[in-house]
Amino acid sequence: MSQEVKSRVEDEVKRFATELNLSDSQKSQLRTAFEKAQDRMEEMRDKNALGKIRDSIREQIAKFLTPEQLKKWDAEMSKAAMFLGHSMKS
Repeated sequence: MSQEVKSRVEDEVKRFATELNLSDSQKSQLRTAFEKAQDRMEEMRDKNALGKIRDSIREQIAKFLTPEQLKKWDAEMSKAAMFLGHSMKS
């Protein structure tokens, strides 16, 4: 993973950590989920794949976010034009 990608992942983790008031453990788990997703995004470049990957991330993070945090996550994702440096628009 390039330094640019690592930086992008860290920026997203920081943003969501603040918005969702994540614990250190949750931040670490979110970082891991983002890194796995980024690897998959690099493998699959078409726009339909991004939605599937985003859904996969949500499934992973639903295991460690509280219901309130997950509600905020969903709200942020619905507003997002970019995610991990990739356009959310089809």
